Parts: sequence; structure tokens; C-alpha cells
Amino acid sequence: MKRALLAAFAAAAILGVGVGVFQSRGVSPAHAENAPVVAAAPPAKPLPEASLVDQDAPYHEACAREGLNDSECVGRLIWFKATAGNDRFHTYTFQQRIGVLVDWFRVLRGDQRDDRFWAWGIINDPACCKPGDADCPAKSAEETYGFDWCPGDDVLLKYVGKPGYVDPACGLQDAPLDANDPHSQAGKEDQRHSACDLKFGTSTGALGIRKFPNPRFDAAKWKQLNGDLANWSGFSRLMATTTGIESDQRVSKLADASVEPPFLIGTSCGSCHIAFDPLNPPADPAHPKWENIKGLIGNQYTRMSELLGSGMPISSLEYQMFAHARPGATDTSAISHDQINNPGTINALINVAQRPVFKGETVSKWRKTNSCGVEKDEDKCWCEPGRNGKCWQKSTREDDTTVVNLGGQRVVLPGVHHILKGGEDSIGAHEAIQRVYFNIGSCSEQCWVNHLSDMRQVDPAQRGFGQTSFNIGQCRRDCPNFRAIEDRLQNVLDFFASAESDEADLQVAMAKARQASDPAATYSRADFVADLEKEFGKGAVSRGQTVFADNCARCHSSIPESAGGPFRNRDFAAANEQHPRKVRADFLGNDQATPVTEVGTFRCRALHSNHKPGHLYMEYASATVHNRPVVADIPERVELKDGGRGYYRNVSLINVWATAPFMHNNAIGPEICGQPANKGNDFHRARYVDSNGKLLEKQPDCLRYDPSVEGRFKLFKLSMADLLHPKDRGIKRTLTNSDLLIDVGIRPLDGKIEKPLGGFGQVKIPAGSSAGFLNGVMHKQLVDDLFLAKRDPARLEAAGKKGLLPTLQAMADEILKQPSRFVDILREKRDFISANYETCSQEIENEGHRFGEDLSEADKKALTAFLATL
Repeated sequence: MKRALLAAFAAAAILGVGVGVFQSRGVSPAHAENAPVVAAAPPAKPLPEASLVDQDAPYHEACAREGLNDSECVGRLIWFKATAGNDRFHTYTFQQRIGVLVDWFRVLRGDQRDDRFWAWGIINDPACCKPGDADCPAKSAEETYGFDWCPGDDVLLKYVGKPGYVDPACGLQDAPLDANDPHSQAGKEDQRHSACDLKFGTSTGALGIRKFPNPRFDAAKWKQLNGDLANWSGFSRLMATTTGIESDQRVSKLADASVEPPFLIGTSCGSCHIAFDPLNPPADPAHPKWENIKGLIGNQYTRMSELLGSGMPISSLEYQMFAHARPGATDTSAISHDQINNPGTINALINVAQRPVFKGETVSKWRKTNSCGVEKDEDKCWCEPGRNGKCWQKSTREDDTTVVNLGGQRVVLPGVHHILKGGEDSIGAHEAIQRVYFNIGSCSEQCWVNHLSDMRQVDPAQRGFGQTSFNIGQCRRDCPNFRAIEDRLQNVLDFFASAESDEADLQVAMAKARQASDPAATYSRADFVADLEKEFGKGAVSRGQTVFADNCARCHSSIPESAGGPFRNRDFAAANEQHPRKVRADFLGNDQATPVTEVGTFRCRALHSNHKPGHLYMEYASATVHNRPVVADIPERVELKDGGRGYYRNVSLINVWATAPFMHNNAIGPEICGQPANKGNDFHRARYVDSNGKLLEKQPDCLRYDPSVEGRFKLFKLSMADLLHPKDRGIKRTLTNSDLLIDVGIRPLDGKIEKPLGGFGQVKIPAGSSAGFLNGVMHKQLVDDLFLAKRDPARLEAAGKKGLLPTLQAMADEILKQPSRFVDILREKRDFISANYETCSQEIENEGHRFGEDLSEADKKALTAFLATL
């Protein structure tokens, strides 16, 4: 049996079973022994041209407003602006290597600035303006190629189509050296990599999304294609409008590499985490002011999945697989795909300095040192050439600590954090921060994409069949953007622990809301409790604290009874008197790994595999995490739940009033939506199904985005009602919302029409099929097993698959005889495929976390009232 025949159908056609199942190198790699004995002076940093409007001014004003010191402020600038070179990824590599097209004009066009938040959940940059508006320096959209005008554009726009642009990051004023950093030679020598490689660019008009001039842009070609410089319609036009070829209905000019857009677009970490301040929300979300914006709370309205699929037809495989996360959630392993459906919320970074750390973790990683001594193996120790003792040594230890600077005060935390939904990032906060940059495309060509799995590569002997491990040491050597970020990670962590991450209590928010209309208004803690008791019953807050202590605190307190005394006697709002800002001492979550079967929530995210040994991010997980016991009662096969998977860490309940809906996928609580004016950008989809998994004809109304204090509190209360009344939640399941059309095999063109070979050229999966199954079917393994079943059955037997052989051989025989029945054959074997080739079989997304279900109604109200005070 020929593998090629199966491969022709593989990546797409196997997914059709869903119909039946669920309807420039910066340095040389030379060792320090070969580097100059005397460190050479780093090259002079080019200076960016001065712009008419200082684009850093509002950021420095925010630092002053929050009381941030130099290190915290630099960290904030990096978090908001640094793309670390991922503009190349989002412009070229994403399309060419991953095969996904982004229509940046659709997302960022200036004439739809007022609709941008409602469509994409994007936070508009207050410093930018729509060309032609009063006081906007750009008088027409042609000047900005259809985008907003933003500070710094008077310089940047001069370099569209020309070389020579000096990035604004080159002008970064770094924070003072840390004398405790081994690379600073006791604070005497600045060896930080050039800030130019942070790559700031200028704003696109959307916070966290940055633009850079494309030196390859051809204005004449662009105008010929689009009609004028402000219009991108020709660039996003479907190819079929000019070719008349049927399959070109699913391909746009965005895929044509011969046409270069005016801008390269990059994203910073802030693109997902920047959001509205719960204490000071904007009067109009489409027109926020700088004081309405925080960098760490997490954007609960972001449509990042739809944004990254904005250039794909809705009928495409990639769109239906990935562009279905709820607002505020995204599948962070969509690009680094592990064939598991696992969208997760954007993490809210609150009271970071109080977050638990874990002692004694077995951590293998690179650590800073000032010499490699006699060690010559670069996989164990490496010194950067041209620098004075700027070295890193790889070792395994169990005594790592975490340094945070609180208001300039050095504090050493005795252990490492567990970050991500299952605590997978577990070798240190610095590494966890830096890994995010790779996951959004930094250093992609030097270090990342060759480790990814290619959905359409079905030959296990070829690169891209499965994931391989990212090599941190290699990336440090070969990617200058890596070093630019790494040398400033302490600044970012200091920002995380700054006043910008401090708690945002509802009582304070309500007081500020009253003072906005009446500066003389007061609203005390007693007033707040009185209002809660009017709504939830007399004594509700006090009773709710007892209910919380008895039912919730064992997971949702960071101070165990062994350290803080009985929960019943605890003041959960007590301040940490040692903290310079006296924030709440209790993080209100212990960050411990809990088996997903104990919590009962949607388990697919807990099974994600990117951090397991041999996979992409294995170097970012500790041996302690890798060696966690297998959760035996997860129904999936052992090989799908090993390597430390199968756990969730509980989340902090600080300011839970402001971060609903609940759970890692935002599935418990009402569905929220933007209701944009441009209905072509309305991505809300029906989720509620009946007991047979079919969409309800009458769907509950979604709640429109409302970041006001009243809006957040309303959403919290409705979500609490769902949380504590599991039987009344309804059933939520994500289904495809369009017919899925997949071209398969060779389709010769006779000059006018395509004629697929073998009479089989397209798979159609109807709307209403399972989106989770599209993500989770292991089509490569199935193709390989079908091939081996005919050509080398002994290998399958040796792999423990003897029991599968008869079915696989029968399927292979049928496919060879009737290739046009490929999908039908798979449909007939749907139970077999689901049992043996699906990574996660759970479909209902709002199950679980039934803790508190049996409380009395009075206690449920009391618990809701108390949680509102946290």
C-alpha cells in the first residue's frame, strides 16, 4: 500500500470523520575560550530620529501616576511595546510556514476605529487618531495607508518602502544596573544587549499591536492592486475574482508573496494583557483615556483567535479549528499545535508578589555565571563573545529562588512559581515571561518553527511530523532578540510586582464611580457591606466568610492553617505589613496542582502536551512537574495523560468580581459579545445545546461587553449563580458555524476548470460538527497506522497495537478500492477512531466545579456577597 495515496487525503479527509463522530545571527557560537580575552566595546547604539510627538510621554506619565521606579517603568515599556522581532513572523513566517493569513487592515483600519473594541476586543491607543479628524496630524487616510496616525509616525512613514529606519527602542533609557547581577560585574559594567532588538515600532492604534515600515513596499504596485494607498481591498480580495477557479474562492491575495504591504505588524505581550482598569473604567470603551488602562489585569474581551485567523475564509480548516475561543480566551498552543482543543483565559496578574512559590523543585536550566572555567561543552556552559564574563551555565538544582524588587527593596522568595493553567511553566518567573515571546513569534526562524508540528506532514520520517524540543541555549546564541529581552527580564518582573498589579477592590471602585459624578461623595467599607446585605440578606458578608472558610479556603487561600491558624478565625483581607504598599497578604489561591478529575472542569486544557518531555517547551517545565503522578481516572489513554499532565492549578480569587465569566475557558457564566456595527466582524456564536449535542433553536441572549463597575459586578453575580447551580447552567459545546471545505489531492487545471484526480477532490464537513474533534483527531497517527497495517503489521504489533490490526487492514483495503469513499469509510468506523485516535473526548465545556452545589440558597447568596469583597 502506498503511503502517498493515504497522505493525499490525510490532513483534511480524516477530519471529515467529524461528520459522523460529532456531526541574522547576532553572535558566533564560539566558546569563550576562543573569544577575546579583553572584552570588546559593544557597537554604538544608533539613535532614533526625534518625532514631533513623544510617544513615550504617556507611558512615563503612567509610571509617575502609579509610583513606579526606573526598573518597573522600563519593564512596563517593554511589556506594552516590545515585539522582540515578531513582526517578521506575523508578516511572513505565519503565512508561509503555518499557512494562516492575517488581514491586518480588516482589524486595524482607521475608518473603523470606533468599532474596533466591539469587534475584536482591542483596546484603542488613546494617543492615536483617525486621519482627517480634528487635530489629527494626518489629514487623509492615504498618508497612513489606511491606518490610524500614532505618535512617531511622522518619522516612521518616511521609511515605508525605504531602508534606514532606526527603531524607537534604540532610544530606551535602561534602568540602573543591578549590582547583584553576575553579568554586571558588581554593577560596574553594562553588558546588556542593544535595546534596538526589543523592536518597539509605533502603535497601530491598538495597544500592544505595533507597526514597522516595510522597506520592500512598492507604492506603485500597491496602488495598481488596490486603487489608492489607503485601500487594502485588492490585497484581501479572493483570488477567484480574477481567476474564476473554484478552489480560489478559499484563497485571497494575502497569500501572494510578491505583494508586500506597507507595514510589518508585530505584537507585544501587552496585546492580550492590556485592559481597562476595574477601578477607573472608561466612559466609552471605544475612546479610553490613559488613566483607564492597566497593563496586567488581562483583556477579558480579546478576540485574539479570530484576529489571527482574520484573513482565512470561514470555511477553512484552520479557521474552524482555532477561531472559536470565547472572548477573553485563546488557544495559546494553536500555532504550536498539539492536536488538543484547549483555549484558556488571559491570566490576570494581580498582587504578584504574594503569589505562592514552591521550594525544592528539581529544575534543569541555564543560570547566569561570570565564567565557564574549564568547561568547553557549549551545551553545558556558554559565554557571549566580546563580553566580559557574560556566561550561562546549565545545571540541575533544587534550591532556586525568585528575586522581586518591591519599590526598590530586594526580596528573595524561597522557590519558583508555577505558571500557566496547569503550572507547566515551572523553572522560574524569568523563563516563563520569556517563553511567551517565543509563543507569539519572537526568534521564530532562528529557534522555533522548525520544532513545530506540520498538520499536513504525515510521513513520520520527515521534519514536522511531530514536535521537537525548543533549545534555550541555541536560541540565546543565535537570536539577538532573545538576548535583548533576557537582559531585561528582571525589569519586567519588577513591573509585575509593582503597584500596577495591586488589587482593585469593588468597594474602592464603587467609591470612585460615585466621586466621578460628585467629587464630594463618600462610600465607606460600612456603606459597601450595607449595600451587599440589602441585596443578599442581613449578615450575608459575615456568613459568607464562614461559608468560604469551611468550603473554599483549603484551595483558595495561599496561607495554610498550619501557618495562619484556622480558616474560620482568619481575616482574608488582612494586609501584609512587610509589603511596602501593604497589599492583601493572602493571594486567595494556593497554586497547587489539583487533578482535573477532582475539579471536574473541561479537561482538554489539562491534557495539553507542549511541556511534556520531548515536546516543544519541555525545557520550561521542571522535572518535578514532569514526574507528577498520572491521574488514573482521566478516561483518555495513558500516553495522552503522562508527562505531568492532567492537572489544573486553582486561581486566585482576588478581585474575582472583575474577572467573570469563570473557569479557565470562561465557560461558566453568561456568554458575552461585542455586537459590533460591522456585522462581518461579529464573531459571537451559539454555544448552548440540547442533550443530544444539537444547538438549541432559542439561544440565551449574550451580554454585551461592559467594563463599567456595574457591568463587571452584574456579570460576576450571574456567573456566581451558574457556578453554584450546576443543574441550571445549560449545556455548552462548541460546534463549527460554517460548512468546512477542504481541497484534497492533486487538482489539474485544464485551462478553465479543475479536475481532481480520482474524482475525489474535496471534503465537506457540514456546519454543526464538533470543533473539538477537528482539533483532537490524531490524523497523522491514523494515516501511519493504516500504512503499516498493510506494509509492516509486525511494527504495529510491536507497538502494542495488535488489537487494532484487523480494523485498520479492513479500512485500508476499502480506501484502496474506493478512494472516493474515504470519508464514508471513516464515518463507518467513528467509534473505533474516537477510542484510539482522539486526544480528548470531552465535549461539554461548562461542566464541573460543583463545590457549593449543596449549600442552602441563603449560603449561596452569602458566599457571593463575601467574594464580592475580596
